[in-house]
Formats: sequence, C-alpha cells, structure tokens
Amino acid sequence: MKSILLIGLGRFGRNIAIRLTQLGHDVLGIDHDEDRVNNALECVTDAQIGDSTNEAYLRSLGVNNFDVCFVTISNDFQSSLETTYLLKELGAKFVVARAERDGQERFLLRNGADKVVYPEKQVAKWAAIRYSSDHLLEYIELDDTHSIYEVSIPDEWLGKTIVQLDIRRKYELTIIGIRENEVMSFIVKPDTVLAKDMSLLVLGEYKKLKKCFKF
Repeated sequence: MKSILLIGLGRFGRNIAIRLTQLGHDVLGIDHDEDRVNNALECVTDAQIGDSTNEAYLRSLGVNNFDVCFVTISNDFQSSLETTYLLKELGAKFVVARAERDGQERFLLRNGADKVVYPEKQVAKWAAIRYSSDHLLEYIELDDTHSIYEVSIPDEWLGKTIVQLDIRRKYELTIIGIRENEVMSFIVKPDTVLAKDMSLLVLGEYKKLKKCFKF
C-alpha cells in the first residue's frame, strides 16, 4: 500500500481516486471546491478543502511523507504549474502532473514534475489504433515505438503451431502470452496449436504488427 496525495478532484482526479482506493492505497484528496470534495469523500481515505498554490497549506500536509503526489487540476494550468513547483520545493518524492493541451508537458517537467500524463491525447491514440484494426483487441504502450498487443487469431493461422508461424524471425515480433477461454498463460510452447477461441499477446513495433496481421 502506498500513501497518495491527489490534488484536483474533478472528473479525471475522481476517477484516479476511485481506482487507487480499489487498489488498496491510502489517498488524501484535495480541492478548493467544497462540492468536489464532498462528492469524492466515498472515493478517498480522507479529503480536504484547500488551496494547493498556498505554500503554507501544502507544507502543513507534509508532502514529503507521501509516496506519490498527483496534480490533476483541471482548467487552471497556472495553478497546476504552481502546485507542481511547490510540491518539489517542499520535498515531494514523485510528482505526476496532468497536461490538458499540447505544449503543457514541457512546462510541467521544467517546474518539477517527474511524470506528465495527457489523458485526452493518450485515449485518442488508443481508440484510433484499437478500433481501426480488425484483429487488435487491446494494447499497452511501452515507449514511442514498442507496445504489447492482444490480437485475435487470423483464419489462415488456425490449426498451425507457434513454431510454424515463426513470426519472431519473419516480423521481429515476440509472442509473450496466450489467452484461451478468458484464461491468460505466459508459458508459450512452440508446439501450441492455435484455435479460434485464443488470442495472442504480442510484443513489438506497431508497423511490424500491421505488416504481420495485414491491418
């Protein structure tokens, strides 16, 4: 369990709070808006009304005692910048800040953010790739070029084994898991025969996956 400080309880912040709490973390939520704080009470361990741009207030929270500090302030980039800066000045261990527009990331990083998330852009990219591809079921981006993809089995692959396909040599893709009847296995045997009710977990570059699966 980690100790989390979450500043900004709008829709994005509240959804992060819900997930963090479900994962068993201790979450203190902060917002200047009383209604947002009241609406988030059931999603966090504790919540306070407060101004995160006030150095004295942030100092009173003991931000250096939290494992992670999230800055998810919406529609007020100046406050996000000030809050991010103050958190690092007060000794915050790790600060994750939200960007809402292109260009904001570099300013947040310069002001002390350890990591910047851009939810709208990231979801848009995920949706574009996911729903424009026939065989692609899910994917997790690892860096600018490499991702893990879950793909359905093409009809022409049915009845063939992993070793027969030889996609590592042909396409530089690595099969790291197989899902069958909703059960995922990460023990991939070369003689596994592919069936209709299976999907593959594949590691590699999207352009090579496109070529392999003919997206």
